[in-house]
Amino acid sequence: MAFEFYQLTSAGDRESNQDYMAHIINDDYALLVVADGLGGYSAGEKASRFFCQGLLATAESYSKRIQENPVATFAAWLDAAIDEMKLLFQDDKVAGKAHTTCVCLFIDSRRVLTAHCGDSRIYRMNPKEILWRSQDHSIPQQLLNAGKISEEEMGQHPDQNQLTRSINILKKHQPEIREYPALQKGETFLLCTDGFWENVKQTELLQLAQPASGKTVLGKVAQLTVLRALGRSDNVTVQWLRCL
Repeated sequence: MAFEFYQLTSAGDRESNQDYMAHIINDDYALLVVADGLGGYSAGEKASRFFCQGLLATAESYSKRIQENPVATFAAWLDAAIDEMKLLFQDDKVAGKAHTTCVCLFIDSRRVLTAHCGDSRIYRMNPKEILWRSQDHSIPQQLLNAGKISEEEMGQHPDQNQLTRSINILKKHQPEIREYPALQKGETFLLCTDGFWENVKQTELLQLAQPASGKTVLGKVAQLTVLRALGRSDNVTVQWLRCL
């Protein structure tokens, strides 16, 4: 399996960056994760970082077992990552109030597995179209599903930050896990926080799936979403992966 991979993160117009991202890419599989911390600077920054670190810390064990029962194993892997997240918090008083969104992508030669919680997103694209995106756990997504707002209106909706699920050490909400057919040559995955997608047009997302796109185009689109926020940009984090 051969991949081209880029990632970037920016505080945007915020004083701190509560987003976090991590990845493992080797001969057997690719694992990507993006998280957007919630609950104030200290709590949010720690929640996103500790969750991502927990996922990577447990990767060696669970990646070897993924073939047995992919969805159940991925669910157990995420659960173990939250246990590790709790250990990293130790006795920190902010732990109970610290939440994070997450999007996780696992790819091997046989399948694609995704997990998400909150409004960070995964897009799967080829040069012709956006094949699908993960469905946000949010009030605007519910309004979109009910036909009350459009896709383009989601990012600017007054309830855009009202989530219906998030990751926390108390495990009140579980990530949504899905299995998809194997990645095809030329397909592109995009993992991002809401600070990236909320000001990006569908046509601009599709530009990132074109054969000539890559690091430069990704940087330009990320810069554009910050500029469109007119001084109110959230943290912006994005990972881009293409199957060669």
